[in-house]
Amino acid sequence: MKKTVRISGQVRHSAVDGPGVRYALFLQGCPHGCKACQNPETHDPEGGTEKDISEVIDDILSTRFLDGITLSGGDPFLQPEASGEIAKAAKESGLSVWAYTGWTFEQLTGTGTGDFPVPPDGVKDVLRYVDVLVDGRYVDSLHVDDDRRQECMWRGSFNQRLVDVQKSLEEGCVVEYRE
Repeated sequence: MKKTVRISGQVRHSAVDGPGVRYALFLQGCPHGCKACQNPETHDPEGGTEKDISEVIDDILSTRFLDGITLSGGDPFLQPEASGEIAKAAKESGLSVWAYTGWTFEQLTGTGTGDFPVPPDGVKDVLRYVDVLVDGRYVDSLHVDDDRRQECMWRGSFNQRLVDVQKSLEEGCVVEYRE
């Protein structure tokens, strides 16, 4: 039985979804409902296109000149099995892995609470392959405009954090990523 992932799209050479040249994969489905989301077409979990996970991985690994991949969406943690397989393959091939989510690191690891849906089972398995997590819902009133972009690289709103996932897992608390 083939394993599949539902995606909204991909960008093979992105310079805006993390440092360096990245393969950005936009997974379909998001429960967060952030006002003024930049990717509202990714919200419907039944939307997008269903693809074989191995084909997606093959496309990533055959794309030249990459520094890493970025799992975005929607929310990649809504499809933890697929996200985990893709992240693992990228990591094992020497690529860095970034992921964007509306959940916080604490919610994903079960150490925090929130006022929106609980993440599905299996997200902890994804985190072991993620280098940097951009966490937290997008908040339109805290939007990062172009004039202040340098203060808040790689994030859409000032409440979001860049989490060094491996150090955070090791230390048991959030350690913010520093370039």
